[in-house]
Amino acid sequence: MPDYPDRAVLEGIVNALIHRNYMEIGSEVHIDMFDDRIEIYSPGGMVSGISLEGKDLLKIPSNRRNPILADIFSRLKYMERRGSGFKKILADYEGQVEFDETKMPVFEADNDDFTLILYNLNYGSNYATHANEEKIQGDTQDDTQGDTQDDTQDDTEEKIIKMIKKNPKVSTADMAKELKIGIATVKRKIKKMSNVSYVGSGYSGHWEINE
Repeated sequence: MPDYPDRAVLEGIVNALIHRNYMEIGSEVHIDMFDDRIEIYSPGGMVSGISLEGKDLLKIPSNRRNPILADIFSRLKYMERRGSGFKKILADYEGQVEFDETKMPVFEADNDDFTLILYNLNYGSNYATHANEEKIQGDTQDDTQGDTQDDTQDDTEEKIIKMIKKNPKVSTADMAKELKIGIATVKRKIKKMSNVSYVGSGYSGHWEINE
């Protein structure tokens, strides 16, 4: 059986390209593959600016940031003219034989970023259960590739601080690439670093370190 539903992966990539914020110069769509998951990152949060926290994903209307680009993809038969990508991705996963609640796709969005996490349907159930518990409890423990990352938690935070000192405008995508971890993991790290804050918004903003 396939590790990932084809339609869900295609929908995630197409949505990342169509709905990304192309005004954020220097940013790009990232697709990071791990043993247990795929993370698809796109610059730009929800088109409406809403947070997804506590929302019913099946009831969120479909809004397009780039309607001309959406129309092109629709004519190429890569997407439908109407319909929510959330619904399609969730429905594709729920229709798989190997699916259970621990492998539910995760959608994360803030003002400037959108990340879709698709879980490997054939990956070991023990790890998947542990990952799901972390999401539910809001655990910020690092969930790097198969838990094989050698860096300790403090070492990773130190590297993030060094990158910020070197370039206050460094993106979370560039941090993830340098650290060889997922963008969502970088964000969770930064959220618990009380001495790090982002001033401004989007590409015009910058990181500050409170010594």
